[in-house]
Amino acid sequence: MVLMGSFGDRDEEKRTVTPISVGNMAQNNRRRGRDSPRYSQEFEQDDDPVSSRNNSISGTTDCEEDFSHRMQDHQDTEWDVDLMEKRSLLGNNAGTRVLSRIPLKLSQRTMHRAIKIVRDLVDYTILLLGFLAITTGVVVYGGIFRGRNVFNGLAHFIKGGIFLWYGFLTLGRWMGCFAEIGWAWNLKPPAGVVSSRKARVPSAEFVESFVIFLYGCTNVFLEHLAAWGGEWTAQDLEHVSISIMFFGGGLCGMLVESQRLRDLLNNTILTSPANRGKDASSQEWVTPKNYGTSMNPFPGLIILLLGLMMSSHHQASMVSTMVHKQWGTLFVGFALARAVTYILMYLSPPSSYLPSRPPSEIITSFCLISGGLIFMASNKDTVAAMEYYGLNAMFAFTVTMGFTAFLMAHIIIVLAIKGWAAKRKQRFCMTAQPSSA
Repeated sequence: MVLMGSFGDRDEEKRTVTPISVGNMAQNNRRRGRDSPRYSQEFEQDDDPVSSRNNSISGTTDCEEDFSHRMQDHQDTEWDVDLMEKRSLLGNNAGTRVLSRIPLKLSQRTMHRAIKIVRDLVDYTILLLGFLAITTGVVVYGGIFRGRNVFNGLAHFIKGGIFLWYGFLTLGRWMGCFAEIGWAWNLKPPAGVVSSRKARVPSAEFVESFVIFLYGCTNVFLEHLAAWGGEWTAQDLEHVSISIMFFGGGLCGMLVESQRLRDLLNNTILTSPANRGKDASSQEWVTPKNYGTSMNPFPGLIILLLGLMMSSHHQASMVSTMVHKQWGTLFVGFALARAVTYILMYLSPPSSYLPSRPPSEIITSFCLISGGLIFMASNKDTVAAMEYYGLNAMFAFTVTMGFTAFLMAHIIIVLAIKGWAAKRKQRFCMTAQPSSA
């Protein structure tokens, strides 16, 4: 962007001329050209006031034109020197010439819009980029995932990282981060309260089901990468079966969240002959209150089954088997806590736009975050390092529990500071508005 800005100022620099008064230019000409023929002729004709006045005006006009030409030549010389310096620094190659032409073809508004899009993109993905930097740094520093073990490492880090960020999302929902789109276990605000774009955002359960569906349909073809070209083992078939379960379960979850599908299913009673003479104001035909809250059991059911499978998943060593059992049990805990949340929402549906904050969601987020971290640590190289240094599975479990609690406390404090800052900003704007008016 610096290169584009430096080349883009060429036209503005050439068009910029410093305004100088007529008197100053005449005085400058008298100082620099007292011995010139023009100066002598002007003072030889001072005896005639009219001719002297006319000659002085014409001389002044000539001074203006002469000085403007000098200034233009001086600016052109400066631009040529700057251009030579840029070419000597950047090189006169094709890439430099292309960069020099881009700002000339794009308007300032287009450039500002493009820079804003890039800034927003970095702003929205900076947490993911930081997580990617930390995980790759751990891999490089530890010297793990070499050779064909890279597939096992990628599988555990990517899948465990997904559950880790799923836990962060769940914790954010409990704190009310997504209340404007109805994800904070609250009544979803309509288009009149929030923008139409936010009002069209699907439910959180639909997004969860879509992620599960996407994971299943992609991993069906990736579970045999570690032994590509070799024979399929029973463990490979187990992994493919889990992917198919995610494929079908995520698809079912998305169908359950479809409002159009619900309306089609309701046509069974709405189009019956007994419904033709119905009274629309009758209590029997009023939409149930729990229709306003999404209570989709498929995401929790899929993760519950995954936890049960991983708890009894056979591994090459006892340490690896115990580590897999730990994060499998934590996923079972997530599913049970989410079931408690749905029971509370069914018994008392939310009736406010404010976050309801069911207490069971704290346990849900804790199980997801800690389970995702242990999932990442259950790869072959990390387990081999634990066995080499004589560490048992309980070491990884206790360290992860302590780190998860500290991490959740840090997130809650950071979001509380954000709320305090937003409230302070609003108060400042309200106090500054009357004074400015």
